Amino acid sequence: MSGEENPASKPTPVQDVQGDGRWMSLHHRFVADSKDKEPEVVFIGDSLVQLMHQCEIWRELFSPLHALNFGIGGDGTQHVLWRLENGELEHIRPKIVVVWVGTNNHGHTAEQVVGGIKAIVQLVNQRQPQARVVVLVREWEGTEGRVAVFWDLLRCSHSCRGSGQLGTEQ
Repeated sequence: MSGEENPASKPTPVQDVQGDGRWMSLHHRFVADSKDKEPEVVFIGDSLVQLMHQCEIWRELFSPLHALNFGIGGDGTQHVLWRLENGELEHIRPKIVVVWVGTNNHGHTAEQVVGGIKAIVQLVNQRQPQARVVVLVREWEGTEGRVAVFWDLLRCSHSCRGSGQLGTEQ
């Protein structure tokens, strides 16, 4: 990106185009949930995370862990960054934070999206040093090359663990 600012890693709230305050309302609910609950697992991301809450597997596997679902449909990496910088990680101490975002970063290059995901991982590592961060990437028709670029860019040596960077197990 040669000195340019990466729009996918710049914390940005969603514009309230509908005028109903829905996105900000969900964010405030997540902040309130983080004050009232003690989750072992927190899921953060877009609609792919948000919709998990409706699945039977959520009730069977994640509800017993007091998991929190901080997914908002339409969010890109920049929106998740803004939410995390504005209270969603403040009052909790989860063991695991699952990040699944990037689907809605339309108009961003794979490198920019990876920069956004790395910024999220670094922020989670700073605010939740006890937590293990798991990054999920979904491959869908027409994105095979983009997902391969994601993994190439995200991959770093085992020594990256704990340094605020994303590591993968070999």
